Amino acid sequence: AGLAGAGWLYLRREKEQRLRQRRLRDLRALALGQGDFQLQDTSGAPRSRSDLLGRWVLLYFGFTHCPDVCPEELEKLCRAVELLEGVPGLPPVQPLFITVDPARDDAAALGRYLRDFHPRLQGLTGTAEQVRAAAGAFRVYVSAGDPDPDGDYVVDHSVLTFLLGPDGLVRDCYGRSRTAEELARSVRRHMESYEPLPP
Repeated sequence: AGLAGAGWLYLRREKEQRLRQRRLRDLRALALGQGDFQLQDTSGAPRSRSDLLGRWVLLYFGFTHCPDVCPEELEKLCRAVELLEGVPGLPPVQPLFITVDPARDDAAALGRYLRDFHPRLQGLTGTAEQVRAAAGAFRVYVSAGDPDPDGDYVVDHSVLTFLLGPDGLVRDCYGRSRTAEELARSVRRHMESYEPLPP
């Protein structure tokens, strides 16, 4: 019975690994996040995709004037990071926010907005073309609405949080329905089973 149980566990582990590898190949085939980007952080320093290599990253695209969805998603992302920080032995996760509204979200505005969420949360902005290229690399939909009489407007965009592995590849993405606890559990599973995907 013990031998049969061990065999079953081995087969189950092999099947899970094959499914993970297939999902990663599918993500790579989609080319999500594989294009480079050139943006600036809140101190004005240039940042590119290569700066993220070697780290686990939870990335969210949004904008500082968002009335509810973006703050909720950032709070959830940062809570997941805090949960992971409480697990001994796990590598740190870099929380990252890229604006989809560079006209209003310059480096100073991003810095003021993000400091209330998590001490390590980084923000990136740039020109309209640079931000469009970064969003396009992750296939994030972005569309600014018409301004109201006060000049205010809402930016419609995909509500997704991306997990990037140390190899820079998108390892998973999470929709709005996922909780911070579910994000943390998923990230931990990815860390524990991490193998760089062959080129």
